[in-house]
Formats: sequence, C-alpha cells, structure tokens
Amino acid sequence: MKLVSFTTMNAQERYGILTADGVIELGPRLGEHVPTLVDALTHFSIEELNQYASLPCDYRLNDIHYLPVIPRPGKILCIGMNYAQKRLEFASTEEAPTLFIRFADSQAGHEQPVLKPTCTEQFDYEGELAFVIGKAGRHIAPEDAYAHVAGYSVYMDGSARDWQHAWYTAGKNWPQTGGFGPALVTRDEIPDPHALTLQTRVNGEALQNDHTRNMIHTIPQIVAYISTFTPLSPGDVILTGSPGNVGKSLVPPRYLHAGDVVEVEIEGLGTLRNTVVDAADVE
Repeated sequence: MKLVSFTTMNAQERYGILTADGVIELGPRLGEHVPTLVDALTHFSIEELNQYASLPCDYRLNDIHYLPVIPRPGKILCIGMNYAQKRLEFASTEEAPTLFIRFADSQAGHEQPVLKPTCTEQFDYEGELAFVIGKAGRHIAPEDAYAHVAGYSVYMDGSARDWQHAWYTAGKNWPQTGGFGPALVTRDEIPDPHALTLQTRVNGEALQNDHTRNMIHTIPQIVAYISTFTPLSPGDVILTGSPGNVGKSLVPPRYLHAGDVVEVEIEGLGTLRNTVVDAADVE
C-alpha cells in the first residue's frame, strides 16, 4: 500500500491511498479526529488502513498536488556519511552515526519545485532512502526496530554545501530544499529495505548509483541509536544517508541550477521528481 499527503484545487490538506488510477481519500472515512496521515498512523494499523485499498478512487492523479509524505513531522533526523564512497569523498572517519536535523518547512512534495537558496552557488543533490516511524518507542532494541517502522519513501536531501560549515544544519534547512515522496510504501511491501537499488539523475544523467546493502549503519542500528537519546513518535522521519558521487565530489563540481530536474529512484518505492527554481523568483 502506498500512502500520500496531497492537496486539491481548494488547497485543503488531505491524505489517502495512492493507486495506479488515482487516490482513495482516507480522512473522511476515518473520522474528524484523524485529520492527517500522522494521525492515521497513530490510531490505525497498516492492516486497518489497507481495508480501504479496494475502494473506487476519489481523485485522479492529475487532480492532486503532492505534499511531502509527512508535511509536518515532529522530528526529521538525518544520518550522514552512511555509505563507504561518501565517507571517502568527505574524508569522514567518525565511527558513530553522523546526525543532523531538518525542519518541516525545508521539505517539498513530489513534482513540486525545490528552491535553490539565493545565498549559495553550491546547491547539491543527495538521493536517500527515508523511513517513517509508525509506532512510538524509546530504547528500542535493534531486533525490535522494524516493528516501529510504518514504511519507506524517497528523499532528495538538497544541500547548500557552502553553508554546512563545521556542522550540517545551516546547509540543510533552507525552505523547500528537500524533496520527499512520492508516497510512503508500507513496510509489508518491502521485505528487506537493505536490498534496494538507488539512482539519482539530474536532467536524465545518472550521477548516483548504489545499493542500500552498502549502508554502514543499518536501519535497526539507526533506530536503536536514535531512540536511546530521544523518543520516537508516529510520523517521525529518518533519512538514512546519501551514497557517494554527489555534485561536490565531481571534477569539476556539478551543482544544481534553476531548471535542473532531479530524479531519485529507489527500487520498489518509485521515483521522486523535483525541478530546481531560484528562491529569489518566488520570494
């Protein structure tokens, strides 16, 4: 099952089940006390939501505008330097997971523009596997981690390299710089999240090609590590890191500019597509 957050012509936030023909809206069927996808993940199991998957679609695909899968996560926690090639490119030797955060307003949905900040000429692409927490927990053991995962999605972790400085936060949190979507593919559809190919393309050119088996810190290890210091709640989003061959590492560097189309495709999860727009043109 694929779950999406979206808007329609009246701009009201909605959520539902994505099918090949359109979207089955869930909100009205689950009740007024369940206004968002996070609420649905909090109050209902994936099995309970899946009972609606055979209903007729309420919206055609060309009638919706995708929002970030989780528009306002309580937490967006990001793992950096989690592939061997990336660590070599950035000369990283840290053994513990490298962590940084994103803010909710730094996200953009599938087929929505990502904004190149006016203060950078080093806006870079990073394709990543993301997962969403479905069950709250603290001090989660690695062997119990998957029971806390609702599902998986695709992320383009856009980075203003010249604003990362000694830490990553400033380079990662400009408004609408990270693409997230198209959908949340529920955990039952992905037997092994470490058995997926990942490719990032810019204007059709494949620049990142890797496999999630090459993660240094696995999803169970990440969940255990993070939940040691902070409680995890339904709707929390965790990014698992980008492979190497980012724009900064190329010779010459290949940074993003207005008009570039960035596609991140992960096996079984679909393709996230965003067009780069200068932030100055929309501010």
